[in-house]
Amino acid sequence: MQKRYSFRFLSFRFKPFALGFPLSAFSLKKAFRLLPFAFCLIITSCTMNPDKQTPGEGYLQGEWKQDSVPAQKSLVTYSLYDIKFSCDSFLLKISTVSKVNYGADTCMSKGHWDEYIRGTYSQRRDTLHIKGQFCNADGSYKNEQGCFRFGDYEEYFKVHKQSDSLIRFVSTSNVIPINAHLIKRTSCIPKPL
Repeated sequence: MQKRYSFRFLSFRFKPFALGFPLSAFSLKKAFRLLPFAFCLIITSCTMNPDKQTPGEGYLQGEWKQDSVPAQKSLVTYSLYDIKFSCDSFLLKISTVSKVNYGADTCMSKGHWDEYIRGTYSQRRDTLHIKGQFCNADGSYKNEQGCFRFGDYEEYFKVHKQSDSLIRFVSTSNVIPINAHLIKRTSCIPKPL
């Protein structure tokens, strides 16, 4: 029977071949030959973040507005969306109208309130993924003491481009589609991050 080797590091035992492989089948010399390969794998898997914005989707660049929702007058609560795409970033304004008082009137403003979200987006095939955080109207991050939602926001939309100036966003978590028309076309000028 072959003797098994064990190494002592600090206060625990390390047995490199605890699965029953004898030391001669896979010598330490061969293991050390794999170290440069493993090191190269680790180095190549790490990438530096870009120093500028990526261009994003060209057809989305600009300001888009939703004017109404289907059956708007019969709904108790509905939201209208204004979206501004700039390179790979977005600023989303959600204007909510409600016939029901959900809380303090200082926040609800008689059934009309706005929420803002900023972040980045990416598109894969026909699915638009937006990810950001709730913010104030000036773009500063929102704290927990403010009105309404705060923190992270993430949503997926199926995008149907109906014309150059009309896009339909169908949310995966909401049944009411967003029919947005183009207000102002802009072009992407990548900014340093």
